[in-house]
Amino acid sequence: MARIYLSAPDLAGTELAMVTDAIQSNWIAPLGPHVDAFEAEMCARLDVPYACALSSGTAALHLALLALGVGAGDHVWVSTLTFAATANAIAYVGAIPVFVDSDRASWNMDPQLFVTALEEAARTDTLPRAVIAVDLYGQCADLAPIADACHRHGVALIEDAAEALGATYRGRPAGSFGDLAILSFNGNKIITTSGGGMLVGRDKAHIERARYLATQARDPARHYEHSVIGYNYRLSNLLAAVGRAQLADLSRRVDARRTTNAYYREHLALPGWEFMPEASFGRTTAWLTCATIDPQRFGAGRDAVIDALAAADIEARPVWKPMHLQPVFRAHRSIGGAVAEDLFVRGICLPSGSSLTAADRARVVEVVRSVAPGSAR
Repeated sequence: MARIYLSAPDLAGTELAMVTDAIQSNWIAPLGPHVDAFEAEMCARLDVPYACALSSGTAALHLALLALGVGAGDHVWVSTLTFAATANAIAYVGAIPVFVDSDRASWNMDPQLFVTALEEAARTDTLPRAVIAVDLYGQCADLAPIADACHRHGVALIEDAAEALGATYRGRPAGSFGDLAILSFNGNKIITTSGGGMLVGRDKAHIERARYLATQARDPARHYEHSVIGYNYRLSNLLAAVGRAQLADLSRRVDARRTTNAYYREHLALPGWEFMPEASFGRTTAWLTCATIDPQRFGAGRDAVIDALAAADIEARPVWKPMHLQPVFRAHRSIGGAVAEDLFVRGICLPSGSSLTAADRARVVEVVRSVAPGSAR
């Protein structure tokens, strides 16, 4: 049987025609008409006016911080339950991360905890320079109270929507909140350009600053003139062509992942299993279907389930290890942390790709149910 991956790339069927167009036009270097069109189509999808296509979501995070003027010694508050790239970008600019715990309603940054801590920081004159709120596993954070508090205190907000393209929050698309937002098109994301990302926002100056920095910060001159350090972060025209084909197929991909999520919820309604909630304020893409396992009630722990799936050539993973537990960041402050720690210790991510077949889903369920005594059928 073929290996079942956690989130394999899924071809829309139109990528080859788009890439062929790019090759035939001789636009194979970075930038070109497909990059321009990809940015415009993403802006239309998210209802934001400006975008800059980049080589990765990490590059977008890095440039977002630079465009907002975040630098050495500044504090940046960030969701602790996230992939390392979110926190790494803070280190790139010499800033200091402060990690904020999750809530159980969405697994994202706890808005009450955040607002309370920000009010205290305002009273003690220790406000952060910026906040990065992560939309985890295809679901938006509860962004309104976070954004309101940031606005009230003059703190910049970045929405890390790397995992949530296609999701909505109060009817608005993920990636349309904050001073800036970032997207990722890595190979495991809901759409992929093989590798790539995008920075989007409503302030033209922010995006133009990022675009300048992303193209080696070349100043206007006949020769190559540089007054600041720049980066080679722009997306290639070939990869943008792939992204355009994938973006046009986004709705189908969201529906497919939500179908898989619903199937798992129906067939793994087992004692000790608790799926990541779909928060009432939005619609998740279910980029990854995640759950926590109570080993006492289920009869086996998270790692035993992952091992059984691996033995059947099925990929599964633990939930992200919180950043405040990572060796490289352990010296940094954490605001709370117990919820994220519990989600990590008991959390599992199941295969969720939009190309999964009914047989694939059934195979995953069969293996999971075989692990716990009395749950197989």
